[in-house]
Amino acid sequence: MDQRLLMQIPKVDVLLAEEPLVRLEADFTHDQIKDAARSHLQSLREGVLAGELAEIDPPEKVAEAVARTLENRGAYSLRPVINATGVVLHTNLGRSPLGEAVAEHVAEVAAGYCNLEYNLERGERGSRYNHVERIICEITGAEAAMVVNNNAGAVFLMLNTLCKGQGVAVSRGEQVEIGGSFRVPEIMVQSGARLIEVGTTNKTHEADYARAIGEQGASALLKVHPSNFAMIGFTESVSVAQLSDLARDSGALVLYDMGSAPLFPNEVAGLDNQETIRGVLRDGADVVCFSGDKLAGSAQGGILVGRRDLIERIRANQLTRMLRIDKLSLAALEMTMQLCRDPRLARREVPVVRMLSMTADELRGRAEALDEAIAAIGGVEHEVVAVKDEPGGGSLPDVLLDGYAVSVTVAGLAPAELERRLREAPTPIVARVSKEQVLLSARTIMDGDVERVCAALAEIAQAGGEEPPAGGAER
Repeated sequence: MDQRLLMQIPKVDVLLAEEPLVRLEADFTHDQIKDAARSHLQSLREGVLAGELAEIDPPEKVAEAVARTLENRGAYSLRPVINATGVVLHTNLGRSPLGEAVAEHVAEVAAGYCNLEYNLERGERGSRYNHVERIICEITGAEAAMVVNNNAGAVFLMLNTLCKGQGVAVSRGEQVEIGGSFRVPEIMVQSGARLIEVGTTNKTHEADYARAIGEQGASALLKVHPSNFAMIGFTESVSVAQLSDLARDSGALVLYDMGSAPLFPNEVAGLDNQETIRGVLRDGADVVCFSGDKLAGSAQGGILVGRRDLIERIRANQLTRMLRIDKLSLAALEMTMQLCRDPRLARREVPVVRMLSMTADELRGRAEALDEAIAAIGGVEHEVVAVKDEPGGGSLPDVLLDGYAVSVTVAGLAPAELERRLREAPTPIVARVSKEQVLLSARTIMDGDVERVCAALAEIAQAGGEEPPAGGAER
């Protein structure tokens, strides 16, 4: 380590006086610019201490590097990105995109006041649940419905209301852990319900649930969709219809956390043999809950449907206020469900439905159009390739979708480096790297994103193997 290099690193106030940062004051706050400068200077110190830098650029060059970082990053931490991964419901990328019509409706509701909890006909206080309950019931066939802020909240509220202090039978093979280390057994403990494990990891039989009712006093049978994994081979589980037959004589409840479920029949989104909400209610489930921002294709929310008397009890729970859905998510959910009443509208206006239902010919055509646009850039090798896309979002873990992507290569850049530079574009592009190929999926790149993808590739190709200046020189 060269101590002289540390002495050459400019002070924050010196950088802030340099022209590249002064001109940014029209678009960024002083604190944003100052924080970016501090962060960059810290990275230079770390580079010197690690022996990775041979020299420090003059203050103006360092300021240019800070300005470039700020301009690429933008003023806000939460930013739009381009999903080129082929994963439709990408949890890290916000899961379900809303689509133009729904986004415009949400913006209209957000721009002013709305009748969130006001009954315009009676001129008195109303319920936020009334805006979506009727249409949810129409689509699912439920007697009653309500919505909370997410599905984990819906599961908790359902158990806390209907099963607090009572035994709930759950198959060992369905005691899942979802993203963020949220586990079904722990949610159950927090809800006040008593977990009764039945069956084994790979096989659970009707008799296991029957013993839980008869010998251990289970008041409810909880079925949980595996969400983000699939078991194959020597396995067996018990259907909702079978659970309903078992529970009928004892008075036990049949509850189902579906995790992800579509608001529309399988054929609308090109899915095969997937359980539907209407189907499991018809088979005897008393209450079903599922996510609004997965296969439903809308905003985040936990949707509860089922018997009217049970939904009313859940709605009366004091914890409902802590878990209630906000007005913007509610606006998005209502309009998405309106669109899902008509399969033609859903395919056209709901991005998740559109992406899932795309045919192989359609996807190949989209990939070829993207490939043709990239061909005009120069310096980028490109090829249309067949790929396997995923529904994602812990929805259908055992389903792969036939798709097409464009494989891109830039001379002098390893795949990991090209992926990084795409991610650092003004509008970040999140791509997939598979078998030493950087792939841009035709399924998940939105219609208006092709021009941005090409602009980013052109800039990367022009820079080639040169690392953009960062305020210091490597050894």
